[in-house]
Amino acid sequence: MGAQISYDIAHLIGATVLMAGFQLLYQRRLFAVLNTFAFQALALAAAAAWQAHVQHAPHLYVTAGIALVFKAIIVPIALHWLVEQLGIHKNVETAMSIGWTMMAGVALVTLSILLVLPVTANAAALTRESLALAMSVVLLGLLMMITRRNAVTQVVGFMALENGLILAAVSAKGMPLVVEISVAFSVLVAMTLFGIFFFRIRERFDTLDLADLETHRGDR
Repeated sequence: MGAQISYDIAHLIGATVLMAGFQLLYQRRLFAVLNTFAFQALALAAAAAWQAHVQHAPHLYVTAGIALVFKAIIVPIALHWLVEQLGIHKNVETAMSIGWTMMAGVALVTLSILLVLPVTANAAALTRESLALAMSVVLLGLLMMITRRNAVTQVVGFMALENGLILAAVSAKGMPLVVEISVAFSVLVAMTLFGIFFFRIRERFDTLDLADLETHRGDR
């Protein structure tokens, strides 16, 4: 009974991370996107903490703490500040309609299940299904990067993709602590670089909309 409950809770948390990925695709307001990303990171922290409990792996609590502090708190606050400082348009421009985007997301989740489950046939059931959920989150993040025209939402898509990679890593036993530390460092470096990048683009072109930036291609 205890093992079944652990299994069900792990599925519930993993599915919450995945549903937050769909919510990111659905949102049309920039602040709603950032808030949804913070919620996804919070669910990711819960997934890491639960895997630490199930696997008896204390180092995964470090992963949970990193996800909570950096991805659920610091990164969303920093992006909120950037949006306010740069005066970015609050509506999110999309390359295709929300309906078609959601349908594409469902197709990608189906593809993930069809690809991951046969490949991991010899692994434990919890590991197999967690990896399928993680791959789905990765592909949804990639889809968000492709279908969003605003640079900030593309950054959020990139970090949502990274959330899927972290979910896959914590689902596999034996991940060393150095991986969690490197992930936290990479997030900080990426945020610094993206912040500088955004300010430079805004200063040069007075917009962060990729469609508008296309009109400046070749300008000196």
